[in-house]
Amino acid sequence: MATTALRRELEYISPTRRRVMGIVFVAAGVFIWLLFARPVGATDFTTFGLTPGGTEMTIGDLMFPSKMTLNAAAFLCLALGGYQLARGFGKRTNLILGIVALVFLFGFLAWAAAGGSVNIAGLLSSSLVKAVPLTLGALSGILAERSGIVNIAIEGQMLAAAMVGSILGSVTGNGWIGLLGAIITGGLLGLLLGWLSIRYRTDQIVVGTVINIFATGLTSYISSKFLQTYQELNFTSIFPRVPIPLLSDIPFFGTLLFNQNIFVYMMYILLIVLNIALFSTKWGLRLRSVGEHPRAADTLGINVYRTQYMGVILSGMVAGLAGGYFTLGSVGRFDEVMTAGRGFIALAAMIFGNWMPFGTFGAGLIFGFADSLAAKLSILGVNIPSEFMLMAPYIATMIVLAGVVGNVQPPAEEGKPYIKEG
Repeated sequence: MATTALRRELEYISPTRRRVMGIVFVAAGVFIWLLFARPVGATDFTTFGLTPGGTEMTIGDLMFPSKMTLNAAAFLCLALGGYQLARGFGKRTNLILGIVALVFLFGFLAWAAAGGSVNIAGLLSSSLVKAVPLTLGALSGILAERSGIVNIAIEGQMLAAAMVGSILGSVTGNGWIGLLGAIITGGLLGLLLGWLSIRYRTDQIVVGTVINIFATGLTSYISSKFLQTYQELNFTSIFPRVPIPLLSDIPFFGTLLFNQNIFVYMMYILLIVLNIALFSTKWGLRLRSVGEHPRAADTLGINVYRTQYMGVILSGMVAGLAGGYFTLGSVGRFDEVMTAGRGFIALAAMIFGNWMPFGTFGAGLIFGFADSLAAKLSILGVNIPSEFMLMAPYIATMIVLAGVVGNVQPPAEEGKPYIKEG
């Protein structure tokens, strides 16, 4: 019996995928040894700073010998790759892939900072903040696509919401009113997307693209004609950091996770609430059933159109919250095309996370980390163009879509207009 269970676990992935993953693990080890470990001097030490900014709490730095640590990292990847090729890790393969990725990233940072130092705590804190609009945008996509509507208009919804949030926050002097306006703006654009896609069955990709173009043109026009002339309309306060009592006092992680602004906390709340709502409530079951098999849902008495409207409007509101981050949580003013394609990156994060809330959060952290690391490269003096680091998340996404880390499963009926019989 035990032998049968072991065999099933080891045969969880196909032999081809097992070999591919084993080669990936081995390649990571060889790469670390050749490009990271060999060029480093035998007497070089790497220092990782563990004290994040914005706090009086001081944590001692972590210092270790660069070459010896990199050799150990390379050996670990090679050992994991050898075992994967020989026997395979079964259903734990994706977990091992994550470990190898972390080891590779650790090796890169150890090599980049060899003979110097890098503030790891600050890098992680910056990554979390940069992940906020991406994660919120990805959650917006989940709400729409789980109901069967493709929301490619997230970029436009974020951009329009960012402008409205800045204007209302500046005029009223109240950031909360600006945030409310941003959320409503995103919801209205979500309603427009739903109206054209559900009622008139217009191609959802075309509608989303039109909304993106409309939002870009309108916000650019208002910015150039009014906001640059009347600066008082585009100068809003931003939400400050709010430390959570007791939790923010936890060494290292407390400051990183619980000494942030309101947008980070809203992201935490949405992740938990949306995960529970989608998978542990009747509402979530109905929403997912409409995206998977709307005709069967209709037969069971679920109002498909109303459910889709609800999903796409909520999607727009969450995208509006993400847009509000840019002006009310980051810079305090609106600039033309300031979202810079992050709505589309959020869609990639949604696919990366397999349409799961916490999966998209992990993907958002990867994108945010790559963005933060690219900014650190010039400070570290690494002779790698920052553009190459910005490419890394997209390469990882293509790997996911190619099925290397497992097949992603979108909702079965997303993008297909539902026509009620009778």
